[in-house]
Amino acid sequence: MQLLFHTFDLHLKHTFTIAHDSRDVQPTLIVELREGELSGLGEATSNKYYGITIQSMTDALECVRPLVESYAWGTPEELWTAVHPHLRDNPFAQCALDEAAHDLFARQQGKKLYELWGLQPDHNPITDYTIGIDSVDKMVAKMQEMPWPLYKIKLGTDDDLRIVRELRRHTTATFRVDVNCAWTAEQTIRYSHDLKELGVEFIEQPLPAADHEGMKQVYAESALPIIADESCIVESDVARCHGLFHGVNVKLTKCGGLTPARRMIAQARELSMQTMVGCMNESSVGISAIAHLLPLLDYVDMDGTLLIANDPARGVTFDYGRIIYASENGTGARLTTQVL
Repeated sequence: MQLLFHTFDLHLKHTFTIAHDSRDVQPTLIVELREGELSGLGEATSNKYYGITIQSMTDALECVRPLVESYAWGTPEELWTAVHPHLRDNPFAQCALDEAAHDLFARQQGKKLYELWGLQPDHNPITDYTIGIDSVDKMVAKMQEMPWPLYKIKLGTDDDLRIVRELRRHTTATFRVDVNCAWTAEQTIRYSHDLKELGVEFIEQPLPAADHEGMKQVYAESALPIIADESCIVESDVARCHGLFHGVNVKLTKCGGLTPARRMIAQARELSMQTMVGCMNESSVGISAIAHLLPLLDYVDMDGTLLIANDPARGVTFDYGRIIYASENGTGARLTTQVL
């Protein structure tokens, strides 16, 4: 078994701005596990908000290289458990390794990953397309550049309702709004009634993650469902979100990969919560891994490849929000660009 690293700078088509960050370039790490003629790929991006760099991920993975390259693991879940004590402080690195292990294992079995899991993709949710914070004119232009049935609108400004009202004038598409912790409880409750009238489906993470009392009030009084993001990072957070949120948005990079993500989704289902998986500004490697979870989900945000101009890989593709799986086994992802 060989453990290989590939690093890329993903150039965004437009400056991507949310409530606490803005970027034009997204560094990413692609991990490859190679055994014989087969290999599997996984990915994790750097993240300033969570203090994750390409160097910190490669350093963490170098520490487990001897274990990974010598360990005769039977399933990706076994490998995840074996390396977790060493990677628990860097779930982004564990995510990239875990995705690569799942891709390789499914290829070795001659199946697509969702087939290996016994899932049926007949009723997969469609993905939204994200409109980052910008001037209203530029946000409208982004929608017109990418006609789509479902938009995620990033908010967190002093003029959020006006933004949504103006965007609504230009499309009949369904909206979701993602606030990235920028509102208060009072704002969220008040805005929720107007947003519902404007065709918004749900509100994602309106309050700071630590504001549990505020979320109790929002959960009880909001006119729209509330989905946790920053409040739901790891497996133990799912139970904490019960009674505060109507659903959870699981991010593979934050929780440590497909292995814990499947457990989090199952736990949310047991608690009668809605399930969602979100993405970073990832290449087709990370986005293709997400695609195999779709049969388990109510919602998905996996538009990362649509937001970048230089995807170094190929994998799943999109047809007006609908996800089309690659013909290859595993996750279907393959590198097409040399390391930068």
